[in-house]
Amino acid sequence: MSKKKALTALLLAIMSTTAFAKSTLTLYTSQPTEDAQVTVSAFEKAHPDMEVKWIRDGTSKLIARLQAELAAGGAAPDVLLIADSVTMESLKQQHLLAPYSSPQAARFAAQLYDKEGYYYGTKLITTGIAYHSKAPVKPTSWQDLLKPELKNMTTLPSPLYSGAAQIHQATLMTDPALGWGYYEKLKENGAMPQNGNGAVMSAITSGSKAYGVLVDYMAIREKAKGAPIEFVFPKEGVSIVTEPVAMLKGAKNPEGAKAFIDFVLSDEGQKLVLQQGYLPADAALPVPAGFPPRDSIKLMPFDAVKALADTEANKKRFADLFGNR
Repeated sequence: MSKKKALTALLLAIMSTTAFAKSTLTLYTSQPTEDAQVTVSAFEKAHPDMEVKWIRDGTSKLIARLQAELAAGGAAPDVLLIADSVTMESLKQQHLLAPYSSPQAARFAAQLYDKEGYYYGTKLITTGIAYHSKAPVKPTSWQDLLKPELKNMTTLPSPLYSGAAQIHQATLMTDPALGWGYYEKLKENGAMPQNGNGAVMSAITSGSKAYGVLVDYMAIREKAKGAPIEFVFPKEGVSIVTEPVAMLKGAKNPEGAKAFIDFVLSDEGQKLVLQQGYLPADAALPVPAGFPPRDSIKLMPFDAVKALADTEANKKRFADLFGNR
């Protein structure tokens, strides 16, 4: 081969490699590992020019990692997909997020995303009442857990450990018929906190407790597997965790981050949420198997800014009432 032909071949190889080089997107997510892999694979299929490097952990651990990386001047992720809006609001107030006006937002209820575009809810994980299939009373209301005949039969996740429980607590504070008075009455009726939702579910399915405050999908999935557990969406409404997505300020791949946000909010991304067994944020989509009709699920109002401001006071008051459980 002549030098000219060899040089031409080398240039073509370089151009080919450059043309097909993928941009890298770094994602931190608290999704369960299987769900995260499905989400990433679907995004990469929709965007073959991108490769996602992702780290999965609990929300609190991811945020601690992020804060440590930023303090050390290290690399930070491009995009976050984590459990709750209160954590996102905290990051927003610390000026760690970048706003993005996703064209997909118009399809969602205003309460599901930040009005300035700093974060967007991707699904609805509600907290309602779970109960053992042989429980003596079939509850329909939050007030049912206060009935004398349910004395010492109820358990609930502690907001000292569970982010969903923190949001549930903050949500109930805004309802004049519930609020702190409701928690005080739960205590009087012998309600016993557990560390998290998993412990609540175990207590119910084992029969050690007949009733519990629990996130929807855990109970509904266990029932589908044959566990003796039922779930009800109380008539007063349910609190919601929205698993929001956001772009980090100073993201190395902002266009990739925007594409990821658009994807999880898109029709394709929301159908993926449905396939994973969660209630999609897009109200136009149906509900997963085991859920009642969407119009029968009442969502209680929630203010992430107020919830963040009240977090420490709420935790302290809960600890004073129930102990550090």
